[in-house]
Amino acid sequence: MTPPTRPLRLDGSGRTDRAMAALTGVVALYRRLSGVSGRRRPPVVAVDRDLPLVVDEVRTEADGVAGLRLVHERGEPLPRWRPGAHIDLSPRPGLVRQYSLCGDPDDRSAYRVGVRLLGEGSTAVHALKKGARITARGPRNAFPFVASPAYLFIAGGIGITPILPMVRQAAAAGADWRLVYTGRDEASMPFQEELSEFGDRVWIRPDTDYGIPASGAELLEGAPEGAPIYCCGPVPMIVGVRTDAALRASGPVFFERFSTPPIVGGKPFRVELARSGRILDVPADRTTLDVLRETVPGIAYSCRQGFCGTCELPTVTGDRVRVCVEREPVTLDL
Repeated sequence: MTPPTRPLRLDGSGRTDRAMAALTGVVALYRRLSGVSGRRRPPVVAVDRDLPLVVDEVRTEADGVAGLRLVHERGEPLPRWRPGAHIDLSPRPGLVRQYSLCGDPDDRSAYRVGVRLLGEGSTAVHALKKGARITARGPRNAFPFVASPAYLFIAGGIGITPILPMVRQAAAAGADWRLVYTGRDEASMPFQEELSEFGDRVWIRPDTDYGIPASGAELLEGAPEGAPIYCCGPVPMIVGVRTDAALRASGPVFFERFSTPPIVGGKPFRVELARSGRILDVPADRTTLDVLRETVPGIAYSCRQGFCGTCELPTVTGDRVRVCVEREPVTLDL
């Protein structure tokens, strides 16, 4: 026979009522403690990611190439970085450009960059003197250096800047490595004196002595089998290296370019500016940024490759797009 079920008592008597009272007390205590905790919680402080730097030294590294040594304006250690990293430099308000760090990653007292005189950003950097203050952000790394027993490095002109610390790290690790360093002529190729300590591991290959490389295959000669290839320089050189590396038993190709990537298979489209009501036609071989710069003066941009975010603009839907790589119709909140 099943015993009768005893009803729950909610009128202040019985075990269930005592449990409910205890639970109510716990909730009340939690609320009081939450209030105290909330009053004592420090306010949220916005993170300032700007680095206030001072130009400590300016030197000529080659024809048209200035080398800058940058230190923290308060003498503080700078953020750590690894070979392949770059920083955003703002030599004047509204102007931001990326430059590879080419110094010693273990030296946190200073950053070093090499800047070729080419375009608005580099002109402003070249105008800086010792003692000038400059704002930076970063470092960031879109060209990471992986551990390997062997490497082939290929640099074209100012493309030596991210490669230089990689070479030093490979040498320090005892890796088997080679560097092919190309350029218009020796006078325009920076950091040759520093590279001379590595002897015949470095092939200085100016076009004036060897001619413009006919293909990537020429630059890949002597590469350790299966070794990763690090390549930085002009777009045609990078394309040639990647094409010919795929045809042989080469390792993976890691590359970074300093110019806008070519548009392949593009189609024309339209961009609408919501506030002005203007409709802009973007041709198949151009970017939204190219056309906007002709219509809306002062559009900020930097890398033109889609990773820095400087050219990000709002759309009417609340999203944001990077107009240097945007290839679809969009309505901007402009």
